[in-house]
Amino acid sequence: MIHSLFLINSSGDIFLEKHWKSVVSRSVCDYFFEAQERATEAENVPPVIPTPHHYLLSVYRHKIFFVAVIQTEVPPLFVIEFLHRVVDTFQDYFGVCSEPVIKDNVVVVYEVLEEMLDNGFPLATESNILKELIKPPTILRTVVNTITGSTNVGDQLPTGQLSVVPWRRTGVKYTNNEAYFDVIEEIDAIIDKSGSTITAEIQGVIDACVKLTGMPDLTLSFMNPRLLDDVSFHPCVRFKRWESERILSFIPPDGNFRLLSYHVSAQNLVAIPVYVKHSISFRDSSSLGRFEITVGPKQTMGKAIEGVTVTSQMPKGVLNMSLTPSQGTHTFDPVTKMLSWDVGKINPQKLPSLKGTMSLQAGASKPDENPTINLQFKIQQLAISGLKVNRLDMYGEKYKPFKGIKYMTKAGKFQVRT
Repeated sequence: MIHSLFLINSSGDIFLEKHWKSVVSRSVCDYFFEAQERATEAENVPPVIPTPHHYLLSVYRHKIFFVAVIQTEVPPLFVIEFLHRVVDTFQDYFGVCSEPVIKDNVVVVYEVLEEMLDNGFPLATESNILKELIKPPTILRTVVNTITGSTNVGDQLPTGQLSVVPWRRTGVKYTNNEAYFDVIEEIDAIIDKSGSTITAEIQGVIDACVKLTGMPDLTLSFMNPRLLDDVSFHPCVRFKRWESERILSFIPPDGNFRLLSYHVSAQNLVAIPVYVKHSISFRDSSSLGRFEITVGPKQTMGKAIEGVTVTSQMPKGVLNMSLTPSQGTHTFDPVTKMLSWDVGKINPQKLPSLKGTMSLQAGASKPDENPTINLQFKIQQLAISGLKVNRLDMYGEKYKPFKGIKYMTKAGKFQVRT
């Protein structure tokens, strides 16, 4: 299935390659580089690129392109899901997934990739099993390996590999038993000039960190499970129980994992938490333009909006901008024409604004269209869809675990047209 994997940084350098079935020449990535040049942003590179003899499937995460090369027809989402699993595994092993970290741990990276795919087909993709097969790198282990010439490969097969719950190893013991669940929602929206919503949807995930002794059996119920649409589960979830009762019943993996991801696309269910007032004007035969934007909270259930940043790609005719922010800091790059305003936390009593003038090219005609404004923000302790966890119960073990639920809403691709 997967013949080769290439890791490409944002500069276009291939800094790591792994081949399983046969060695595929690096020149196959030229088709990918052509597609990368045509795309305005890294996220816009097509995930599937056909070439005369291969297909290139890629994901872009942590400023790295993970490009898989396949020769036969396979479901593309299958390969893309595997590539995401590779990134998550690297993050789990090394704490962060970045080019310097991958280069520093290149031996472990090759060992992990060798276990994850067997002759091009996925084999061990569960983090628990991989960590028993290949020990995660530590400073002490690295020093011992350097002196003795040994490797991070484990001496025996993992216990979970042959069990009915391969995602959980046996004999797990903790002094503090705890289970934490993070409900994280990303809102993608396009708002038109008048403030009306053109499109809005929510991509949500529930990430878990479970550190429980033994073999616990958990059930998680929601106050309003009907909100959840287009749900994708971790293999540990009993699907029949979800279909009949809308309750999540599962034996959890040990440590961090994604329990489920979901989608809310019904327009009436998506509340827009911020608004932007804008007044951007370019005058014909004038070398000056006016610029003014104000950001404020809308439907946030009384929760604070923080980590707000506003970016806007200004037209080519704008030479410079003289702006004064009421809060935060702003920068304008005269070369790329990118305006960036780091607002921080919004105070509803004193709304942040950015106003001033734009210097335009003399004699140049008025731009065809006004710039779009992109927003990034975070709201703690709020799931914008209204999803709420009702209760979490544990069966099969005698002790009482500590349980915690956290909610967060953040902006995905949030665009305001002016």
